[in-house]
Amino acid sequence: MVSSTKIKSVDFYRKIPRDLTEASLSGAGLSIVAALIMVFLFGMELSSYLEVSTTTAVIVDKSTDGDFLRIDFNISFPALSCEFATVDVSDVLGTNRLNITKTVRKFPIDPHLRSTGAEFHSGFATHNINHGEEIKQEFPDGAIPITSKSFETFSHHFPIFVVNFNAPWCYWSNRLKPSWEKAANIIKQRYDPETDGRVLLGNVDCTEEPALCRRNHIQGYPSIRIFRKGSDLREDHGHHEHESYYGDRDTDSIVKMVDELVAPIHPETHENLALDGKSNETATNLKKAPVTGGCRVEGYVRVKKVPGNLVIAAHSGPHSFDTSQMNMSHVVTHLSFGRMISPRLLTDMARLLPYLGLSHDRLDGKAFINEHEFGANVTIEHYLQIVKTEVITRRSGQEHSVIEEYEYTAHSSVAHTYNLPEAKFHFELSPMQILITENPKSFSHFITNLCAIIGGVFTVAGILDSIFHNTIRLVKKVELGKNI
Repeated sequence: MVSSTKIKSVDFYRKIPRDLTEASLSGAGLSIVAALIMVFLFGMELSSYLEVSTTTAVIVDKSTDGDFLRIDFNISFPALSCEFATVDVSDVLGTNRLNITKTVRKFPIDPHLRSTGAEFHSGFATHNINHGEEIKQEFPDGAIPITSKSFETFSHHFPIFVVNFNAPWCYWSNRLKPSWEKAANIIKQRYDPETDGRVLLGNVDCTEEPALCRRNHIQGYPSIRIFRKGSDLREDHGHHEHESYYGDRDTDSIVKMVDELVAPIHPETHENLALDGKSNETATNLKKAPVTGGCRVEGYVRVKKVPGNLVIAAHSGPHSFDTSQMNMSHVVTHLSFGRMISPRLLTDMARLLPYLGLSHDRLDGKAFINEHEFGANVTIEHYLQIVKTEVITRRSGQEHSVIEEYEYTAHSSVAHTYNLPEAKFHFELSPMQILITENPKSFSHFITNLCAIIGGVFTVAGILDSIFHNTIRLVKKVELGKNI
């Protein structure tokens, strides 16, 4: 067996008997200072080890999320009716998608952006509508001209009050007029307003009665509305309720619609004889009219990764719009590109958030209001330049993609147009992407630095103590020699 003496001979840390050591005040002070320095340097090294270190590079976009980009949006228009609000997408490759509805929802709002009802469904406002054969023959006026004063009287008197809101300059209003007047004459003969009193057809010229049309949120011409006696109760946030007719506009269709509305009403008592006297066809063509003049448009669309436009405006084939009265003011609640980052992922990767540009929602919360200081026919445009930012983290020597987001810059302006005013978001993607790579520090490197700190400070302190102690001894010897 190897003797303990031989084992002790390889001891690098041989001990000096305590009786042969000498403590001093200078050594004690230097030891305290050395200990404080060790603690300070340990804290600095620990902070450096825990800190996330990244490198940033700009490379050609190598996206793995396909050729399409998702756009999420939530935008409120205080003066655009949900009845005609549409979302369109176009790009430089010729793609032109109009009136997207599958992934878009619309909610009526008041001028203060507060929701005033459930989701609004447009019915057939943008579908092809049959106007019948063009009638050049003049018919005597069968519909009663309506004013603001007479409107209240008639709507309270007749169980069914059907009103055609129109404008003389409108092509579609003039196209409807012969059929409407012919149908009104037929209805007047069939249901005499004085003897029967169940229904009345009227006309409102919105150029003569603009206040009445605004009160009923008329934005497209012609608009056929059905008012029912008793439905003028101010319910649902205090707004007037009525129905819009989106069916065919030929004489037969109008007469058929009125007949089915009148059928369940008793000719003498004017009470409803049935819960619902409308056929499926009529019920389909009648939709609840917007109770306010504003609309919140929210949802998402998928677009190709090429320059393009997201456009929100008023559109309808069988309606005309007074462009001078259209106001496309809007408030952007949310607008972002790419997949939504889940809150859980953001929480898990909170240490990396300071290294992102945080410009993925640059327009969120911003308002673009036209108080008519820009005049009429104003389009509000936003020019968005988008760049992809990808964060890469390394774990166990392997790379893992953690966050992919699209950040953008935004520049907004107003422009006068001869066409319908709109809110236009022009987007253009950069061919480059920003790559942020996390550089984790190894634990072995941290331990090595920690040992270097302790050993280095201890050694330097020992050297300084030795220099100081020997200097004092030398000074004492010199003084002693002088005294001899």
